[in-house]
Formats: sequence, structure tokens, C-alpha cells
Amino acid sequence: MSKLEDSLNKIAESIRHLDEASLMALWEKYKTGMENFARTPEWEKSVIIFAIINAVRVKNAIFNEEMLKEQNKSGASSRRNKPAKPPLRLVK
Repeated sequence: MSKLEDSLNKIAESIRHLDEASLMALWEKYKTGMENFARTPEWEKSVIIFAIINAVRVKNAIFNEEMLKEQNKSGASSRRNKPAKPPLRLVK
């Protein structure tokens, strides 16, 4: 693995543990910073941070969607494996 890949993997590992709710509290700040173009390192960092926040949101959305699919599949298969209830009627 190259040094660049190693660095990116370390960054990804750090980002992977960030809390989406906490990041969303910063979303507007970095969106505004990104929209106000300036030839400065601060503007560049705003763009990168905004992209990271959105990347975490996308990652979580995909993760949640896939987990829901898995739950639906396992729920459907468990319903198929249960024996059918016998027809019952109330007798007085």
C-alpha cells in the first residue's frame, strides 16, 4: 500500500467514527463557507469539510437502507418458515 493510500485509509478510519448528528450541527457553517469563494486555505478546508459531512450522510443512508433490506428479507423468510395457524372459530 502506498503512503497516499495509507494516509487516506487513516483519514477514512477517523471519519468513519464521526457522529452524523454532531456533523449536521456544522453543516450550515461549512456550506456557507464553501459558497463564499475565496482563494484561501480556509475556503478549501470548508469545501473539504462540507464534502466529508455529506459523505458521512451518504454512507449512513446506504448503510441504513441495506440493513432495512436485510431485516425485510429475514422477516419474510421467518414468516415463511412458521407453520400456518390452523383455522379456528369461536364455539359457544
